[in-house]
Amino acid sequence: MRILITNDDGIYSPGIAALARIASRFGEVRVVAPDVEQSSMGHAVTHSRPLSYKSSPIKFEGIDAYRVNGTPADCVALGTHLWGQTDVVLSGINMGPNLGNSMWHSGTLAAAKQAVLLGIKGIALSTPVGKTEPDFEALEPYVEKTLELLLKDTELALYNVNFPPNPTDIKWTRQSVRLYDGTIVPGMDPLGRKHYWFTVTPLEPAEEGTDRWAVDQGYVSITPLRLDLTDENVLRKALEEQPTTV
Repeated sequence: MRILITNDDGIYSPGIAALARIASRFGEVRVVAPDVEQSSMGHAVTHSRPLSYKSSPIKFEGIDAYRVNGTPADCVALGTHLWGQTDVVLSGINMGPNLGNSMWHSGTLAAAKQAVLLGIKGIALSTPVGKTEPDFEALEPYVEKTLELLLKDTELALYNVNFPPNPTDIKWTRQSVRLYDGTIVPGMDPLGRKHYWFTVTPLEPAEEGTDRWAVDQGYVSITPLRLDLTDENVLRKALEEQPTTV
């Protein structure tokens, strides 16, 4: 199995090093990641300037690794172009969760989506981060179990995976879609200039069976996703109400 690994935290992230080490047990691994952090970049792609890649300044034992002057989606497009016959793209392990509505702007998930758009299985993996870095050694057994579960199926698929700090089990979940307050918090820099932080706080608790609920309960959350965003209920109603033409 040929496994391409990327992220949105950049080539220097300890999360990508942990993922590459674990994934190497399942096949041949290559790392192609942004040269700088690209968090919350979403599915941006670079079209107004050329992309380039260089060898990674961070060494991954026994693994070829490269840095790209682009977004996570760029890394997948370029990486799969340069390394043919890629079987799966893994994105992460992200330093911070990608749960619920955050999927819309996640650069980590965008890399996995880009893989699926190219006809390759994509898996995004994330974990919360606090005042200290995540304990990737503690997460390792569950990262390995998750990869065993998801890599054995060769069908084209898109998965979003989130690990709590201390997992106890793995749960299949659905996306938690909740309203957020979208608060803007003003501040002042040392030079007296105004700046603003965009923060989001869920206005409603997570429903049981959702990704947010699972991680809150200490479970690894695996959410199968699809690229088709069509609201089937609204479409069905509109078609039923649409006047027939003679």
